[in-house]
Amino acid sequence: MSDRPPFGFSGPDDPDDEGRPQGGGGPADPLGFLANLTGGGGGQFDMGQLGAALQQLGRMLQTGGEGPVNWEMAHDVARQELASQGDPVVGGADRRAAEEAVRLADLWLDQATSFPATGHDAAVWSRSQWLEATLPAWRRIVEPVAEHVQTAMGSVLPSAGEGLPPGVPPEFAAMAGPLLGMARQMGSAMFGMQLGQGLASLAGEVVGAADIGIPLTADGRPVLLPRNVEAFGAGLGIPADEVRLYLALRETAHQRLFTHVPWLRSRLEAAVEAYARGIHVDTARIEEAVRDLDPSNPAALQEVLGSGVFEPEDSPEQLAALARLETLLALVEGWVDQVVDAAVDGRLPSADRLRETVRRRRAAGGPAEKTFATLVGLELRPRRWREAATVWAELLQARGVAGRDAVWEHPDLVPTADDLDDPTGYLRRSAPLDLGELEGLPAVAEGEADAAEPRGDDAAEPGGGEDPGTDPGR
Repeated sequence: MSDRPPFGFSGPDDPDDEGRPQGGGGPADPLGFLANLTGGGGGQFDMGQLGAALQQLGRMLQTGGEGPVNWEMAHDVARQELASQGDPVVGGADRRAAEEAVRLADLWLDQATSFPATGHDAAVWSRSQWLEATLPAWRRIVEPVAEHVQTAMGSVLPSAGEGLPPGVPPEFAAMAGPLLGMARQMGSAMFGMQLGQGLASLAGEVVGAADIGIPLTADGRPVLLPRNVEAFGAGLGIPADEVRLYLALRETAHQRLFTHVPWLRSRLEAAVEAYARGIHVDTARIEEAVRDLDPSNPAALQEVLGSGVFEPEDSPEQLAALARLETLLALVEGWVDQVVDAAVDGRLPSADRLRETVRRRRAAGGPAEKTFATLVGLELRPRRWREAATVWAELLQARGVAGRDAVWEHPDLVPTADDLDDPTGYLRRSAPLDLGELEGLPAVAEGEADAAEPRGDDAAEPGGGEDPGTDPGR
């Protein structure tokens, strides 16, 4: 379930990673220019690249930003990447078509779910508008992970002047504090660059505000990105209005769910934070790896950096948090799949092909898969999505639309990971109590209960239970 390092621990490019979901649209190593100074590792020092490298380093350190992520840099990197790809303003015709698709989607969903419409008109955005509108949500999601990564990596670095090898010249020890402070600032900038590249990549793929399984807007407004909707349908041979309507149904169903299940967003974010709290680095393992390292040998240093020695190992608590996160994401997507299937049944000729396209997108690594693989190293399993959809379908058959949706009323009612493996058992265990079964209980049972437990009035009466002919004072 988790075989990738979390955000901030990505090592050098691995040829075996080709084709795997990546969170960024640019280089995997934002500081790769430093390696180029030595000719790519092991070559001659290239003075011609020194000026450019120092300029890039200066930009990284000059941009503002307190905390584990340099958000100004993340924003600027993402905007520059989107501008380089071309990001035209949404035209009037595209806007009207998207708004009409969302209105029709709301009408169809009224019959497929008991959750009412959010009451908001559609927002129709360019990629840059999506970036600007979703940055606050990304801050809530990413910062807990980045903060704990920074803390874990900080535990590896010595404090100013402390933990340095014996015999270090005093003038170098005096420089240690500023250098370590700069290293932490560079870490914040590195996170900012990595995040900016990842957000630019996502902005080029998402079709709405809920593609990753966690809503990125706060008001429940359905969102469509016409350019990405068009790219989604490219080559399918399906009319553009059907593609647009199907994706509007999915986006609107997501927004209805998160609007009317207020605990869901916080539970998803809490699972990410619970994972982040357990991030730590094995300093003893690092010390062993670098004990005999020759700092004048760049190839040896590159080998250590690529060995995974800096990558944290997941604790049992972290694995449990990842399991909760995967289960909740699967339940959300499974519910949306089931509701949209019901809404389009007999109405949308291309529904089966569009459904299969969504599934293939997940298997190949869609926005949700890329986000959580990069953020917490979670490899989402498409099988879990299908199992969750099966549970919701069986709930619908057994309890109807209202009964199925009522499961979302409290987090203790929703299926667990074990329940996804045993849908029939979950239906049996979670069946609501039929009060009608109590009507046939014998009347004597009620009398026996009354006799066994005296009424409050009787118990409070002075001398209750005494023989009236007996003097209690004797």
